[in-house]
Amino acid sequence: MSNQVYAVILAGGSGSRLWPLSRQHLPKQFLALDGEFSLLKTTINRLMPTIGEKNVLIVTQEALAKGEAYHALLPYQSLFEPIGRNTAPAIAIAAAYLVAEGKDPVMVVLPADHVIKDEAGFRKHLDTAIQAAQSGKLVTFGIQPTRPDTGFGYIKTTAPGTEERGLSGEAGIGFTQHPALSTQDSASQHSAPSTQSCVLDVERFTEKPDLITAQAFLKEGGYYWNSGMFVWRASVILAEIQRHLPAVYQIVQAIIAETRAGTAFQKSLEKHFAAMPSISIDYGVLEKSDNVSLIPCDIGWNDVGSWQAVHEISNKDESGNALQGNVIAVDCKNSLIRAEKRLVAAIGVEDLCVIETADAVLISKNDQTQRVREVVDALQEKGATEHVYHTKVNRPWGSYTVLEEDPEGFKLKRIEVAPGARLSLQSHRQRSEHWVVVSGTATVTNGEEVITVYKNQSTYIPIGTKHRLENLGKEPLHIVEIQVGEYLGEDDIQRYEDNYGR
Repeated sequence: MSNQVYAVILAGGSGSRLWPLSRQHLPKQFLALDGEFSLLKTTINRLMPTIGEKNVLIVTQEALAKGEAYHALLPYQSLFEPIGRNTAPAIAIAAAYLVAEGKDPVMVVLPADHVIKDEAGFRKHLDTAIQAAQSGKLVTFGIQPTRPDTGFGYIKTTAPGTEERGLSGEAGIGFTQHPALSTQDSASQHSAPSTQSCVLDVERFTEKPDLITAQAFLKEGGYYWNSGMFVWRASVILAEIQRHLPAVYQIVQAIIAETRAGTAFQKSLEKHFAAMPSISIDYGVLEKSDNVSLIPCDIGWNDVGSWQAVHEISNKDESGNALQGNVIAVDCKNSLIRAEKRLVAAIGVEDLCVIETADAVLISKNDQTQRVREVVDALQEKGATEHVYHTKVNRPWGSYTVLEEDPEGFKLKRIEVAPGARLSLQSHRQRSEHWVVVSGTATVTNGEEVITVYKNQSTYIPIGTKHRLENLGKEPLHIVEIQVGEYLGEDDIQRYEDNYGR
């Protein structure tokens, strides 16, 4: 089956509601919020063995792929969006990429940043979805609602001519079963909802409702949360895009034609992608299609859309606290307290979210964490950078950490260069740099000169001079960099050669 099925992972989101941990240059999908691995890696791992790593295609931002997410994306096929255009264009280019290579696989389209606790149940539903998609259906996963939540879209199902049963025996939340695609008998469906697998017809989609409407949906039954997980053949979704989003279809057809004529797919994508309309696959295609089916799921799904959601999925102590990092909590209840850099001590707090990083601290009531985006908007309006990147920034060649920055015109950095790695050949128009080697051995290009700088030695790079830092050794290279100049922004850089295509 793995040769016939591709996973398309959408990993281009900004994750602003999980600030200050999630930032524009390293959003939540590349962070470990629930266990050892990042959300992206966990998403890929749960597909095994149904889909192997060779059949994983990631769609993400070009800036992430060539910046902080470089190493996370390196093992997989990836398509890079030069600009965000929502899910319909992202899915369209993924389908076009597969078709341009002469394939027509089933595409399992998944967000990179969701948590699913019942992975075995998910894989059973996935097998059913793949069967339905192979027969030409557009399949979505509907999450069994547990409350009248106004933060999700809803999908209404209907299956005329079949008996309606209540999930887990609960009245008012119903589903109908297509026997040909069932993987459980009726008794096991009733007793183990997480492993049921059936396919329902979709009647309509509803955008995020108000509370009264959401309550009415649950009372009526047959409604499910829209998970944003989809399964279909590449050719089938392209045909639906042609029908409902002809502007998108024309662009992907141009990309396919250029690719088959010899142009690299990514190069053609970069040429045409900005002309795409910004529209979701739900609004642009699925709400208009008459070929959509839904698999109801109760699989411990969480979209991790807020810090309150992180608290829900985290392991908790007997007082309901989720404590992560160097935290002391005295007489605290139902709180999420996460320390990334320093000791965080809390006394007598309840229903709070406290997130500490090297340069920011968030304190919020649990039920107000959806408003974190307002903080990000405020930072953007004032021209701050705390929502853009962390003090430690990962790069393809290693990392740098800003230790201090002074408005008088200097910045102090710690730079780590991995063994065998090197920075681009570059120059700066508005700053000079002083490098002191703390450990390892540096090979430095400084104008026309190439020199070796050992531990406890230093060198000076004048303004405008072409320079490069390289680690030819087998151990990490650590240097302290002092920048001096009237402008010290990261965009004051002109590259002449670069190993990483930046």
